[in-house]
Amino acid sequence: MTNLTARAHALLDRTLDDIPVTRAMQIRLQDYDDESLTLAAPLAPNVNDKGCAFGGSLASLATLAGWGLVALWVQAAGYDCEIYVQDSSISYLAPIWGELAARAELAEGESREAFLAALATRRRARLALVCRMPDESGADACVLEARFVAIVKKSAPAA
Repeated sequence: MTNLTARAHALLDRTLDDIPVTRAMQIRLQDYDDESLTLAAPLAPNVNDKGCAFGGSLASLATLAGWGLVALWVQAAGYDCEIYVQDSSISYLAPIWGELAARAELAEGESREAFLAALATRRRARLALVCRMPDESGADACVLEARFVAIVKKSAPAA
């Protein structure tokens, strides 16, 4: 297990303890490579009345993947931050009939370096991410576009 993966597993474990619905959804880490974070969950605990993935589960998994990616980046930069989703928009393009997987990455035109620089100077920063969830063929079935805000905790020294 790489250091990146170990950090991602530790964050997910804390999240499972802090947000009960994440445990019920059976969320697990699928991949983290410092540029993106992919969280996965089985269909069974996230199914709707039609037998496909429940929209609320898709939104939750995608939002958590985005939040987790921001959390990992600020943690790696040495900050202790509160992280919030400021706004989001989700498109449900096709049903998902199997495993759920949400991959979060920077939205086009965004810069992690600029985000961290703003965090260093203003102790708060915003960052837009996109979280994609494929169907069984690999095509986008659900896409979340979200802006996250990180605010350095008042008791935390600047990095």
